[in-house]
Amino acid sequence: MITRCIYQEILAGLTRQAAVALIGPRQVGKTTLAQRIADDRQALYLDLEAREDLDKLIHAALFLKKYEDRLVILDEIHRAPELFQTLRGLIDEGRRKGQRTSRFLILGSAAIDLLRQSGESLAGRIEYVDMGPLNILETTPENSDPTTLWVRGGFPDSYLAANDDDSLIYRKNFIRTYLERDVPQFGPRIPAETLERLWTMLAYGQGSLLNASRLATSLSISAPTVTSYIDLLVDLLLVRRLQPFHANTGKRLVKSPKVFVRDSGLVHALLRIQDYPQLAGHPVAGLSWEGFVIENLLSAALFHPKPSFYRTSAGAEIDLILEMSSSDIWAIEIKSGLGAKPTKGFYHAIEDIRPTRSFVVYAGTERYPLSENIEALSLYELAQEIRSRVKGES
Repeated sequence: MITRCIYQEILAGLTRQAAVALIGPRQVGKTTLAQRIADDRQALYLDLEAREDLDKLIHAALFLKKYEDRLVILDEIHRAPELFQTLRGLIDEGRRKGQRTSRFLILGSAAIDLLRQSGESLAGRIEYVDMGPLNILETTPENSDPTTLWVRGGFPDSYLAANDDDSLIYRKNFIRTYLERDVPQFGPRIPAETLERLWTMLAYGQGSLLNASRLATSLSISAPTVTSYIDLLVDLLLVRRLQPFHANTGKRLVKSPKVFVRDSGLVHALLRIQDYPQLAGHPVAGLSWEGFVIENLLSAALFHPKPSFYRTSAGAEIDLILEMSSSDIWAIEIKSGLGAKPTKGFYHAIEDIRPTRSFVVYAGTERYPLSENIEALSLYELAQEIRSRVKGES
């Protein structure tokens, strides 16, 4: 089993809180990781998609009280959202007995109901851990080629497939399953064909500014409907809206968010790109790499730096800004080739916002200075640097 970076984060969260929610899209490996924790901690594991486990919780309070001295893992919690009120009562009762931590590990395949229900019921009693697909630190040795991860994406079954054909078939089936089964569970009834067309259009426009009206015209639906569909894909952790950086620079700033399909393998499956030769010659290649870099850097962080981008009407631009703290801002330009020369727009942008540190991430492996304040380095090395940084460091 590939060791996941967040394993220790989950254990640390359990030492701080009575409940930890592990949130991520389907099939990223949440259940595998939870079962490992169950084995290590002699925990009770319940899969709420299994009728026999769900039936055990008909009288949930009575059943769970029998395991108040053990960690209880509840997988697919959205199947029984009414449990949150029960968990709140059990946690509060346990606190009065001195049982303040390591009571429940909750797994959810989307942010929607899970965050809503737990936010209403478990405020102050729960810690959230985000789990995405595999990242470069988990799959790729230092100075090794990350092309396979980029092409196939980070869903474990896709990344570990025997060949590119099998990987692509897995991702196509994954998309179909979401459209036909998972979307109807989490949102209002949406025509699968319309949502697939929207998802594909977002892949074609990977990393572009959101223009809901243009998308609506192409889909023959209203702009508010497009926005609601994108909201759903964001809540399902399949799409990222990267917001613009707000700074008082006196410049005319772009105010629309950029939209990315979060997993690069899903981008390629939606566009029917099977392997690296096809990807290398495709117009989406550069922006696919940009989204891949952004997701890997955010996945590497032990905390949650605020991500954004910067663009002015005059052409100053930073692909990714990470606000590590209010006084520590990193500016990152992303290059898909072996050249690491920044654009003029990047130089102008860092003059505007004066970040603490500035980097150019490129496809090479050497780390070297490009100027007094800008370094070129690989995705792996910057991910490592972000991973090792403790929140609040300057």
